[in-house]
Amino acid sequence: MPVSFKTIAQQCGVPVSAVAAVLTCHAVVDEDTRRQVLAAAQRSGYPLDGTGKGLLHNLGVLFVEESNSGLTHPFFASMLNAFKSEAEAHGYDITFINHHIGTESATYLEHCQYRNMDGVFIACIDFSSRDVAELLASEIPCVTVDHTAPGQPSVVSDNRTGMRMLVDYAVSLGHKRIAFIHGQRNSQVTDDRIDEFLSSMRRHGLPVPEGYLVEGRYDDLELIRAQTTEMLRLPERPTCLLLPDDACFLGAQEAIRACELRIPADVSVAGYDGIRLTQSLRPHLTTIRQDSELMGRAAARRLIDKIERPDTASNDAVIVPVALLKGETVGWCNNW
Repeated sequence: MPVSFKTIAQQCGVPVSAVAAVLTCHAVVDEDTRRQVLAAAQRSGYPLDGTGKGLLHNLGVLFVEESNSGLTHPFFASMLNAFKSEAEAHGYDITFINHHIGTESATYLEHCQYRNMDGVFIACIDFSSRDVAELLASEIPCVTVDHTAPGQPSVVSDNRTGMRMLVDYAVSLGHKRIAFIHGQRNSQVTDDRIDEFLSSMRRHGLPVPEGYLVEGRYDDLELIRAQTTEMLRLPERPTCLLLPDDACFLGAQEAIRACELRIPADVSVAGYDGIRLTQSLRPHLTTIRQDSELMGRAAARRLIDKIERPDTASNDAVIVPVALLKGETVGWCNNW
């Protein structure tokens, strides 16, 4: 089993933070401590370069995107690229985690231990799964994105504010029949957006009729096309439709055109994410822009801080602000 910072700390009787400081060369420690750590590292077989710096500095990335678009999804690709750039700037490589070690099956924790991961970035996954819970409860430092876990730092987009902005904007343009096709109900992101949608509708004194709140899937154009078609066939169809993400706009747009309706003259539509693709379309999509690059960089900094300064690192959530991009797909409601 690869040697961990904690193993070395126990052998030489110093804090884990001191071991991290010596082997990553990111902080200054006294000479006696440095010698103790290097001696313990050598005894344990921890690989060192000529300067006494550890050769293995590896961050795991646990990323399971349910729609199978994986790294081709522009929002998550941007976030992971920013995470990778920030990690590399601090001397860390990244490795993707899966359920296999060669041809053998393994838990996420076993894979991390086998690869000697210094820490793990966890995003876009079912946090209720047993394997994820085991990893989060282990001694390996983790950072979670859009999910808060006890004892671990997290980076969270301000989803409640984003949803509130969308509802308020639609209402300001005269919309009262506002529907929401949300993502899968297995994430904190979805729960926060649903809660805020319902809260905002109540605040404006607006009902949410049956058929106006529907579970879809993120980045699933076919499903969103079918669900949009069903909504447009309701006896009293919505005048404004909120989607789970920007990519789903393409499916909703096809359904609206197939019903011979126009955006936004007949039906207004808003997305969520602010990806470049839908901002290049005509009409420009009204959406909430999430700062995926800031989220990725913040996640890397928090995780590295947790690894190198475990005694002082914060476990508080970093809340990343969002912005409303008004676009051209939400217009005045004139059909009352």
